[in-house]
Amino acid sequence: METMEMYHIAYEKPKVTLLQQSGLGVAEIAARTCYDSFENSENSCVKNAMDHLDTNAINNIDDSDLLSSLAWVHHHHSIIEHATLSYLIQGTSRGVLQEHARHRLQAISVRSTRYTMSSVINAFVASLEAEDGFEFFFETLLTLNLFVITDKEYLHIEIRAIYDKLHFQYQRDSDFINNAVAKSSIPFIEENRGNAATLFKALENGKKKRNVGDGFKHIVSDNWKVDMVVTFNIRSLKNYFDLRDSGAAWFQIQWLAEAMKAVTPVKYLKLIDKNYKDK
Repeated sequence: METMEMYHIAYEKPKVTLLQQSGLGVAEIAARTCYDSFENSENSCVKNAMDHLDTNAINNIDDSDLLSSLAWVHHHHSIIEHATLSYLIQGTSRGVLQEHARHRLQAISVRSTRYTMSSVINAFVASLEAEDGFEFFFETLLTLNLFVITDKEYLHIEIRAIYDKLHFQYQRDSDFINNAVAKSSIPFIEENRGNAATLFKALENGKKKRNVGDGFKHIVSDNWKVDMVVTFNIRSLKNYFDLRDSGAAWFQIQWLAEAMKAVTPVKYLKLIDKNYKDK
């Protein structure tokens, strides 16, 4: 946080949506199975589960005395691994993705770079027809909303590096255009000589080369925005919140942890967060 305030750099925070929750019922069923104590449950659907299994009622349980006792009195957290939550995360950074990946017990699916960077490649190809190639590339990339850090002075440095890396590759790869542009879109280059703006528009409206391959991924920095879906069991989510919703965490992943916690139903937080346990 100090770095952000010291240099007055602007950032965009991620948006998080809870996609699904499995409920607490399966976790209580698991715990009751261990202790053969179904008759002690305050939830009638659990108490009668072995005779009449009402899965809808079980999946809608909002509280469980047994789970609370196991989590906070006996610290028996393996039971809550049976409860899971899935989040859609929009607009975090690749730097956060690297930090996120260190939490191994999660399922994670991330927006592919190689399949989703055609607009950046199109902007570079079009910039070759501009009088000031970098200036065209810079202004075009600003419209694509690709970065978490939004400070224009900082982005000038970052986009310059992307442009220089692409230009370096262009000068040394005789097959650059064929690798960068869909075959059906290559004629647009000849048709729009000297007009970068119309060429970029034509390339964007034409067939996209979806898989640009690994040859262009080197241009991407930790500031590059990514979207992802992550699924945690709540024991792993406890570990994630303990470490990342903390003043010691890097502020970008701290922001993400805060946003995830904000959309996590209280019934789960009461099992994994002491602040909610005491409420």
